[in-house]
Amino acid sequence: MQIVYFTHSLQSCWNHGNAHFLRGVTRALVTLGHDVTVFEPAESWSRANLMQENDVAAASSFATSFPDLAARSHFLDNDLGAMLEGADVVIVHEWNELDLVAAIGAWRRGVGQFCLLFHDTHHRMVSEPDAMAHFDLSGYDGVLAFGETLSAAYRVQGWGDRVFTWHEGADTTLFHPPNTETTRKGAVWIGNWGDGERSQELQNYALDPVSRLGLPLDVYGVRYPAAAIEALDACGARYHGWIANADAPAVFARHVLTLHVPRRFYVTHLPGIPTIRVFEALACGIPLVSAPWRDVETLFSPGADFLLADTPSQMEAHLRAVMHDAALRDSLAAHGLETIRTRHSCNLRAQQLLTIIAQLRDADPEEAV
Repeated sequence: MQIVYFTHSLQSCWNHGNAHFLRGVTRALVTLGHDVTVFEPAESWSRANLMQENDVAAASSFATSFPDLAARSHFLDNDLGAMLEGADVVIVHEWNELDLVAAIGAWRRGVGQFCLLFHDTHHRMVSEPDAMAHFDLSGYDGVLAFGETLSAAYRVQGWGDRVFTWHEGADTTLFHPPNTETTRKGAVWIGNWGDGERSQELQNYALDPVSRLGLPLDVYGVRYPAAAIEALDACGARYHGWIANADAPAVFARHVLTLHVPRRFYVTHLPGIPTIRVFEALACGIPLVSAPWRDVETLFSPGADFLLADTPSQMEAHLRAVMHDAALRDSLAAHGLETIRTRHSCNLRAQQLLTIIAQLRDADPEEAV
């Protein structure tokens, strides 16, 4: 099949977690024999910030790390027909301009013979439903939502059985245990500060516990205000700034454990949707200790895949246990890795997508593969 995907950016992962998943699932679809074309705005917010914060070498790291992937830049006044020509499936991510989303839907209603899907990997359908109402999805055949609670919000809007829960997953061609083990030290947190959505949680479940334990902590991410950096300094953490997603496996390989602190909205309003970093960390075979979140879809086995803390004091206890118990570390790493490989890889997500497409086309799923 010819699959066309409209994303905010494939090239930049600066504060853009969907790029992680899109790279992996694109690679998986190509491996399965499909042609995938990715379009992104010529002037995306994520890439502009990447260029501003980093030098040209950092901004070009995508081409170096993903030589098998490519994105075509577009402007809103480009020839839409030329971009859609020959497409069997078109997927449009939620982080696109309203006019583009509407124009692709109008083309589908008019002359398009392709299956058209809207891909939502954010919480705005729940947090800002009035804003999402401005999207004209009348020409779309279905919605891909990255969690069941988000799918439910679309069903309330009348999508019924045309909304499909399509979780993110780990690109296991990139995220895997190191080929050769080296010395591991301390803990690592890879994540963005993010508009105060988890600032208190990071203090309670990361900075305070590691400070009390005297545990070395390395922090990578963007959008850390001065107050956040001061808080990191106060607990002895080392802040390293932006990291290319392709470099994350090597960082995980240098640390004993990693932390997961979900954004508040995903805990309170969209339970069951983990950040993609959970998938990626477990795929690297590093023990993970998490702040509270509800795995309502039983994606994982808390206590076996990772340790889940309900309180800051329990977080401290879990961190201490992992640091001092090699058998526990080995068990968590092995169990989490097996869960990713058997349930949450981009290869599996690509196959799930093909099944969804076949279902929408009322075809045998085997024909899509």
